[in-house]
Amino acid sequence: MFDMLRAGAADVVIVTWKDRLTRFGFEYIKSHAEDFGARIEVANEREEQTPHEELVEDLLSIVTSFAGKLYGMRSNKTKKVVESVKRTIG
Repeated sequence: MFDMLRAGAADVVIVTWKDRLTRFGFEYIKSHAEDFGARIEVANEREEQTPHEELVEDLLSIVTSFAGKLYGMRSNKTKKVVESVKRTIG
């Protein structure tokens, strides 16, 4: 995608959900695309979030990613880690 943007081969990048493009840092990628005259369209936008909600979602994404790497995404341990973080932050 970045190569296509640099080459001017794409005007629009369409993603189904923001997290399909990146777990966090979406605004940086969006800005990078705009630097090359392209835009990123998200088909299924969620409602605006408060800074607190956005931070909680980012933290859960990070914990889920690392827990998946440590224990395997289908493992019961992963589910326990994610639920524990949700209870702690929530």
